[in-house]
Amino acid sequence: MTATVLGFDARAGAPLGFASGPVRATLRLEGAAAFATVAALYLHAGFSWPLFALLFLAPDLSMLGYLISARTGAAVYNVAHTTALALPLALVGFLAGEPPVLAVALIWIAHIGFDRALGYGLKYPSGFGDTHLGRIGRR
Repeated sequence: MTATVLGFDARAGAPLGFASGPVRATLRLEGAAAFATVAALYLHAGFSWPLFALLFLAPDLSMLGYLISARTGAAVYNVAHTTALALPLALVGFLAGEPPVLAVALIWIAHIGFDRALGYGLKYPSGFGDTHLGRIGRR
């Protein structure tokens, strides 16, 4: 992605539409906190760690959407990498007393938090490497 696609904020030193500086660091810290919190909840609940290992990378299957197009890939990836679905699923699992549903939701949230902590953000349709946390591979 070039600066001409999204524009460029000379004061922030980053393309418009990308988090930078302290904002980016805060978003990554937030991801790490989400990962640590749900991992602790998962441990406390006594859920299966082999299940955690098996499902932890499952949201990344959404990258297959990029085989159709960058726009489709970004949309599918973003649905799988937002807590807007994972958090309500966790609530349903908790309130309904369905431990398997809660376990899957916690694994999902852990994956999202881990990705954010590493700097992998929600995707723009311009390409897989263009995320709200900046271009993947440029720190």
